[in-house]
Parts: sequence; structure tokens; C-alpha cells
Amino acid sequence: MRLICGVVAVLVVVAMAVVALSLRTSSTGVVKFGPADQFAIAGLGLVLGGGIGWLGRSRVDGDAAGVRVRNVAVTHEFPWQAVRAVRFDPKSSWASLVLENEDEVALLAVQAVDKEYAVRAVEGLRALHAAARAKDPKPPPLLY
Repeated sequence: MRLICGVVAVLVVVAMAVVALSLRTSSTGVVKFGPADQFAIAGLGLVLGGGIGWLGRSRVDGDAAGVRVRNVAVTHEFPWQAVRAVRFDPKSSWASLVLENEDEVALLAVQAVDKEYAVRAVEGLRALHAAARAKDPKPPPLLY
């Protein structure tokens, strides 16, 4: 996904730059285009390209201590004791973390379209989760 967003962002910036450069100072009879219009179109291309590139900044990092999830605008950090399971359902577009408090956090960096890369990422997260749980098992519930 990061690669696709990067390529699309570059294509948008290049396309808008071409449009801005090809928009010469002229008049169509109704609208008069000038240098300000060229700068506006080029600036709009940069803003759109930056926005598309920003969508590709999702990331998931896991280690023995826990997992850090950076989605489009929000970053979460969870210790493995707070995570109940790493889910990746067959019909899901992306993986998710099921937390002990029944919340679910999407892992937008692990997309189904990434196929084998996504499967390896989920298997790696599950292995880290299992290792952390084996080291620090969940205490049994109190029965009272």
C-alpha cells in the first residue's frame, strides 16, 4: 500500500505540474489564465500528492514488549498483555488487534492485497504475542 500511495502521489504531482506548465497566459474569451493560476494548480498538485502520500504512512512494529500501530492519523502502543488476539479474517481488508477490553484496532499497514507479505506479518505478530503470553501468562479469573 505504501508503494502504491507513493506512486500515485508522484503521478498526481507530475500531472498537475504538466497542467500548470501547459496553462499559458491566454484568454479563452470567458476566463483569463495567468501566472497566479499556474502557481495555484501546481500548489494544489503538491497538496493532493502530499495527502495521498500521507495515506501510505501506516505502520505496525512489534517486539517482545508490545506492538506499536500507526494508522493514518492515530498512533497506538499496546503491551502484549493488553492484546487478546491478532485477527485477519478471510473476508477482511486488513488485519486487526483484539484487545482484552473487547476493543478492536485496525492494522491498516497489513492489507489483504499484500497477500504473502500480509500473511507473514500476521504470523510474526502472532508469534510475538504467543511468546509474550508464554512468558507472562494471564492470571486466572477470581471466582467470587
